[in-house]
Amino acid sequence: MAIPDHHSRNFQTLLRAAEDGNLALMECTDSATGEPKYVLCAVGRDGEAYIMTPFGHLCEGDPYLAYVPPGNPETF
Repeated sequence: MAIPDHHSRNFQTLLRAAEDGNLALMECTDSATGEPKYVLCAVGRDGEAYIMTPFGHLCEGDPYLAYVPPGNPETF
């Protein structure tokens, strides 16, 4: 299974943000459920304002149980 180009570009953006010290973890509210989510964001600036670009949220519970890797499930 190939990773879509837009996901690869977003991942590269996250790597650059991390290298530059412009990565943040924010507590947000899930728009569908109203539950709190902890969201990984790149931090930018627009003049004096901070711009937070969300890329994904942290998994609730045990992430080893939430995902199955391709190929051998034992690889995690």
